[in-house]
Amino acid sequence: MRPVLRRTLPSAAALAVASLLVTTGAAHSAAPVPVPARTAVAAVTAPDIPLANVKAHLTQLQSIATANGGNRAHGRTGYKASVDYVKAKLDAAGYTTTLQQFTSSGATGYNLVADWPGGDTSKVLMAGAHLDSVTAGAGINDNGSGSAAVLETALAVSRAGYQPDKHLRFAWWGAEELGMVGSKYYVNNLAATERAKLTGYLNFDMIGSPNPGYFVYDDDPTIEQTFKNYYAGISIATEIETEGDGRSDHAPFKTAGVPVGGLFSGADYIKTAAQAQKWGGTSGLAFDRCYHASCDSSANIDDTALDRNSDAVAYAVWNLSAATATPPAGTVFTNATDVTVPDNGAAVTSALTVSGRTGNAPTGLKVDVDIRHTWRGDLVVDLVAPDGTAYRLKSASSSDSADNVIATYTVDASSEVANGVWKLKVQDTASSDTGYINSWSLTF
Repeated sequence: MRPVLRRTLPSAAALAVASLLVTTGAAHSAAPVPVPARTAVAAVTAPDIPLANVKAHLTQLQSIATANGGNRAHGRTGYKASVDYVKAKLDAAGYTTTLQQFTSSGATGYNLVADWPGGDTSKVLMAGAHLDSVTAGAGINDNGSGSAAVLETALAVSRAGYQPDKHLRFAWWGAEELGMVGSKYYVNNLAATERAKLTGYLNFDMIGSPNPGYFVYDDDPTIEQTFKNYYAGISIATEIETEGDGRSDHAPFKTAGVPVGGLFSGADYIKTAAQAQKWGGTSGLAFDRCYHASCDSSANIDDTALDRNSDAVAYAVWNLSAATATPPAGTVFTNATDVTVPDNGAAVTSALTVSGRTGNAPTGLKVDVDIRHTWRGDLVVDLVAPDGTAYRLKSASSSDSADNVIATYTVDASSEVANGVWKLKVQDTASSDTGYINSWSLTF
């Protein structure tokens, strides 16, 4: 991830590939696809991504850096050797790969783009990561971690013989550390017709930080909720990513109107006590004390975070590349539109429409709530059924000073008809602290 001045407050195929690639590389950049605030998505079973495989790629990237002056930076031999390593793996796995060249700071740079044969080439899902390091070190967390996870996910697609509804494309960017040069070059060289084919770009920049957090981009609601669904399934609370917002390779895609999303485990911002209580690790220390430093080596990785986040990459690729299906049992209905909760004011609601169900809601209706607030004890939270019946999820508590309500509640809603408009009702009962409903969902 490229550096930025600190804020005052702490806070991503032989078949038709020729038509998908521009003369300088691959095709890109979709006009924004309208995404409803309420979506019904049935989870697709994605493979487990072996941590040992991801770590093996990191070992190779470390060896490449060690043999090439200690880094894998743009314009250095270590970067080109990194590209060659990833390309060889993809070529052997059946991908159609393209090297896109550009020039920056007087040196030749490379983007590597890999297309998986098949899928609807008018609907392209893309996942990517920057492959370059800074000159100070090997860049194993920043960003060997994202590069290795995307590579192993691409190889998992090949091993599974996966045939998604959408066309899959993966990319590894050059010169991100100089200002997202490679990804900007790629997007700027896409024809408008190719941009319109992109249904989303997923970005993975630093996902194995040694004192990790679990941050999700909040750019596109559907992509954001897909990642949140994965983490909810393994009982990991997430936070919205703010430290790297606009500082990585999703930014050029977002500017071009492509729906974007991604993951981040933290750089040089400091982990708070609340975050340490939620995720483990050490409060008062940076998420990655070796950010942009020589110690960003193969020892600078948290295996648990890398494992979880690599599985999340695959989960998103599998789910977002599948066609929308009729809602089956276990469907998650979500509203990811922000609703401001007024300070010490009237209750507000966020609504979602449940459809395609038969009969009544389940005895154990799962309600996932993500409310951002600087003193959660102020909040009273209710689930309101279509007939107006309110089910208390959370009461106010003057002694609960922690941030945010990120929780899963279970409600016996068996007396309620399933189909209809359900609401999450939130009221702030005390002054001085503010917040908003970030998202919520019902699982039938």
